[in-house]
Amino acid sequence: MKITLNRGMVMTNQVKQDGGWIRKVYLYLTMLITLLMVIGGSVGVVMAVADIVAPTPYYMSFEEYRHMHTVKQGEGRTEIGGEAEVDEQTLRAQYEEMIRLERERSVERAKNSLIKSLAWVLVPLPVFIYFQRQVRKGGGNKN
Repeated sequence: MKITLNRGMVMTNQVKQDGGWIRKVYLYLTMLITLLMVIGGSVGVVMAVADIVAPTPYYMSFEEYRHMHTVKQGEGRTEIGGEAEVDEQTLRAQYEEMIRLERERSVERAKNSLIKSLAWVLVPLPVFIYFQRQVRKGGGNKN
């Protein structure tokens, strides 16, 4: 009878040890996943800030814009204001305005991306810190 009780006690201790091992793996995996999320979000933040500071340039040249404009007129369409022909200065002003608007849109997209990337940093960071403290407290062992 004593042997059975001792075996039962040994089995109970083994289950507790296995539970501690499973808990430890869970803690470390959670920390790894949240750390990867924070790192990925940080990369996104840096890229978004770079896009805000130096927006992506607009690649259409003035000659391409002018050609596109003359092709549209050649098809019988008229441009804003109903003018059949637009002089070079007006066309240049429209081109510069289009570039300015594209740059503003690029900066707005970068700001939106920055907010999303910050969420990828700020949401998992407290979870990572919490689990890190759990590991430091007892190394994941709870008997």
